[in-house]
Amino acid sequence: MTAKVTLSFSDETIADARRFAKREGLSLSAWMDQAAREKALREVFAAHAAAVGRAGLDLESASLADAQEVGMVDDLLFGGRPRAA
Repeated sequence: MTAKVTLSFSDETIADARRFAKREGLSLSAWMDQAAREKALREVFAAHAAAVGRAGLDLESASLADAQEVGMVDDLLFGGRPRAA
């Protein structure tokens, strides 16, 4: 579903948006929709990262440890040979 809205932008902002939309082969509306969606997702991800940090979780270290463990299992099972896909 698409909603029509009226928005106001500075001359500089709208000129930049038009230029970027043209460069990407998108309509101005499609480019603005994409830009707003990306901004919203960044906000959600930033809030999630902050919550994880406040909880004292170190997901990066856990992820790296998991990857190392997968590598060790692969070495044991496949002797360093690549796995079949």
